[in-house]
Amino acid sequence: MKSKIKFLTCLFVLCLIVILPSMTLFSDDSYVPQEGFVPNGLTAAEIAEAILVPIYGSENINKQKPFKVKLKNNIWYVSGVLSPDFVGGVATVEISKKDARILKVSHGK
Repeated sequence: MKSKIKFLTCLFVLCLIVILPSMTLFSDDSYVPQEGFVPNGLTAAEIAEAILVPIYGSENINKQKPFKVKLKNNIWYVSGVLSPDFVGGVATVEISKKDARILKVSHGK
């Protein structure tokens, strides 16, 4: 139950981040946090999980935890970790640190 609430909360926040900037309520001088909308690896991992679970399923994604998170050129690279008993590739998400745009979603074979 706790994980469902966490997932739904992350999904709601992600929807706000994606939808609200495109609405006419915001002007060009909209507030942008100094550290960007995705200021740390934990936030990036939570956003990635909210993106990956509906696509690949929670069982698949949970087997790839803990995620490996790297920041390079203001892009968060979040990828699953291949455990010894896991067959196949891992999921990867690229997220803009500044505005939380999802730049790429993929899964190895």
